[in-house]
Amino acid sequence: MTIKDKVVIITGASSGIGEATAYKLAKEGAKVVLGARREDKLKAIVDKISAEGGHAVYQVTDVVKREDNLSLVELAKTSFGKVDVIFLNAGLMPNAPLSALEQDNWDAMIDVNIKGVLNGIAAVLPEFTAQKSGHVITTSSVAGLKAYPGGAVYGATKWAVRDLMEVLRMESAQEGTNIRTATIYPAAVQSELVDSITNPDTNKNMRALYDVYEIPAERVANVVAFAIDQPEDTNVNEFTMGPTNQPW
Repeated sequence: MTIKDKVVIITGASSGIGEATAYKLAKEGAKVVLGARREDKLKAIVDKISAEGGHAVYQVTDVVKREDNLSLVELAKTSFGKVDVIFLNAGLMPNAPLSALEQDNWDAMIDVNIKGVLNGIAAVLPEFTAQKSGHVITTSSVAGLKAYPGGAVYGATKWAVRDLMEVLRMESAQEGTNIRTATIYPAAVQSELVDSITNPDTNKNMRALYDVYEIPAERVANVVAFAIDQPEDTNVNEFTMGPTNQPW
């Protein structure tokens, strides 16, 4: 197993996919460094991992702030001596029709879903470049592969993540820095994304869809573990996944 003893940073780690991935990787022997905005939830996750014999630390992190991303990388280095993987998982999905003109939500999605990913890449890239190894994993969405009414801005941010990660993979290969990438495109997976939808009609419709189809966040954690566990000379760079019975 190549997961054991790897140092993995996870953003958006206080719930859903991030939380499930923290437990999964810690159980497999990774040392996890968790970032999110809710300290009480982060502390509870770290305490649980530690009680089960795993290794975990946390730091309150707002991915929109460049300095928070840099501090999270420093925490990984001071706690465990290095960084092997960063899983950029923080995201927002306050969907609504464009005609609703929810511009504050548009700004929030752009800040977290695009700038948050860029800030994470910028914080860790010097480390990965210097050591000529590393792995950047991101959570995109099936909305980053196809268009859905009500999800124009969310989808645009997730399409952006797809492009960023593909270019990062190609440039790393050209530069000989051996940085692997993986972008995950989940369909209906258990998370708090639906809770961020403030538009009543969109929330109702999305909640109904998730209530029928959603699968546990652990299913995405398994994919993250699979990506990390590949030999260093092998990069599986895209994963589209979701419920077997959902016609996404």
